[in-house]
Amino acid sequence: MADSDLYIGLISGTSVDGVDCALIRFDDNQPEIVDTHFLEIDPALKQRILNLCSGNKINLGLLGEVDIEIGCLFASAVNHLLDKSQTASAAIKAIGSHGQTVWHQPEGDHPFTLQIGDPNTIAELTGITTVADFRRRDLTAGGQGAPLAPLLHRNCFASKVTDRVIINIGGISNITVLPADGKCFAFDTGPGNVLMDYWINKNHGRSFDVNGDWARTGTITSELLSRLSAESYLSLPHPKSTGRELFNGEWLEGHLGIAPGISEVDVQATLLEFTATTIVSSVLASLTPEQAFVCGGGAHNSYLIDRLQALLLECTVNTTSKLGIDPDWVEATAFAWMARETLAGRKIDTSPFTGAASPVFLGGIYQA
Repeated sequence: MADSDLYIGLISGTSVDGVDCALIRFDDNQPEIVDTHFLEIDPALKQRILNLCSGNKINLGLLGEVDIEIGCLFASAVNHLLDKSQTASAAIKAIGSHGQTVWHQPEGDHPFTLQIGDPNTIAELTGITTVADFRRRDLTAGGQGAPLAPLLHRNCFASKVTDRVIINIGGISNITVLPADGKCFAFDTGPGNVLMDYWINKNHGRSFDVNGDWARTGTITSELLSRLSAESYLSLPHPKSTGRELFNGEWLEGHLGIAPGISEVDVQATLLEFTATTIVSSVLASLTPEQAFVCGGGAHNSYLIDRLQALLLECTVNTTSKLGIDPDWVEATAFAWMARETLAGRKIDTSPFTGAASPVFLGGIYQA
């Protein structure tokens, strides 16, 4: 095994629950997960991150300090993984670090996206060359800067004989449509876990609804579902992308304020159905797939998977484990793969997924 075959992928997603860190071996451009480590984000740091994500006025000192704090956290996750896997830092060609998104604004006169987690800190504290800031070059080329994980989906999960869709359910959901004819595309469909997590945390102090068990005991409220589904983002054509800037607690509370009297558990049931229906309507507007594969934290929500299967009648629903990559580690693998492409000097055609006008290099290189 050549040293150059080993990369590490890092990401903290929209749910802001922790750092996914994966050690990846590549063989003929196909990834194999060697080892993984999940490092939970301290509640106090999580709250500081959420404060930055709120869109309210912030202190520049807070932004700068959290940028470094997340960089240190990411570096710690890498060093824990190296110890766990008994791998020397010198054996790793590069780290691909997505960072932590705190704001994503792909429209307007000056579109931008901001991921923090200082790559200089990561490179210095790990001794490993780090590739980071993957999204902004795509924005400059006219793309949305998101979603990017579909680049790996296209590379690893497409079939020449079967129409497939990959459903990534993190805080936000996105789909990658992979028809057998190769005319693939992807976009953010709307909320994944973000609204459900907010609601159960508000009412029960829990970070997420394990297996969707609480939602399963409620009743879907059609009036609330209709109000949520009227969100204009959902009817926009793709390419498109979204995040906490739109789908957040304030957005939900606004809808609940004009639909009072719904029980807490029925709100949770309706939020889960909202996630399921926005995903499925996006899929079926694109094609009628034979196979759907789920990745991200939502793959563990058994009630959500049940609803997806019930709504996708002509399609079998599984997780990406069936395709060889654990659903918890697809995104981390994706950024390891992107780092590999960038170090090799290869531009990537993101146009089917983000709408960029031309292939681009993704990420800046921070030498160790």
